[in-house]
Amino acid sequence: MAIIFNILVFLTTFILMEGVSWFTHKYIMHGLLWHLHEDHHQPNHEHWFEKNDAFFIIFAVPSILLCFFGSQAGFNWLFFVGIGIAAYGAAYFFVHDIFIHQRFKVLRRTDNIYFRAIRKAHKVHHKHLGKEDGECFGMLWVPLKYFREAARSAKRS
Repeated sequence: MAIIFNILVFLTTFILMEGVSWFTHKYIMHGLLWHLHEDHHQPNHEHWFEKNDAFFIIFAVPSILLCFFGSQAGFNWLFFVGIGIAAYGAAYFFVHDIFIHQRFKVLRRTDNIYFRAIRKAHKVHHKHLGKEDGECFGMLWVPLKYFREAARSAKRS
């Protein structure tokens, strides 16, 4: 029974992290900590690393602490919350940094509707160079209109 509980804690954390990510992106990255996120919205980057990459550390610290303290307590639910946060971070890195921004040149020509929708929503997000008037702050789940648009464009191809 404990293994099912731990799996549910992990999955729930992973799913809830999309909301945390959306909230953080909209109100922290485009608000209080815009100075760290701003370079990510500039069209021409001079360096491979951005100040925006600091958010990796900001999100990793609670994950590491939860994994540590959860492991010290016999791998209790805190450990699985930490693993859920880490798994979301890995998915975020894969989708955002590798797939969308092509930090590594892979998956350039996908015909998958889900990936097309995510790429389009992120492109719409980046059309705003400033912190105001932003839209599409999520990462793994985007508004349905982008899925519909991706499905229509896939039929035309």
